[in-house]
Amino acid sequence: MEVVRHLVDEKPLVIFSKSSCYVSHSMKQLMRSYGANATVYELDEIPNGKEVEKVLLSMGNKPSVPTIFIGHKFAGGSKDILTLQIQGKLVPLLIEAGAIWV
Repeated sequence: MEVVRHLVDEKPLVIFSKSSCYVSHSMKQLMRSYGANATVYELDEIPNGKEVEKVLLSMGNKPSVPTIFIGHKFAGGSKDILTLQIQGKLVPLLIEAGAIWV
């Protein structure tokens, strides 16, 4: 858990992804559409990616990517983010976290 905590500290929006995952790509595009500049960790490209992926799976996010943290808090995977968007809660969370300015 500490390895993930270290990666999300002091960053308003973090997306754990894999470079070949189209759902991860869609989540990155969604965040960009709101003007958010996420810190993205491609698990298939970072040295400790397998270790990070195991931690994400242990947090209950299946599949492991995309996993999104907003304001240093686990926001969930793509279904969770789309639910927040549909409910009108995503933008307020991004604003509160300092990931976007409106």
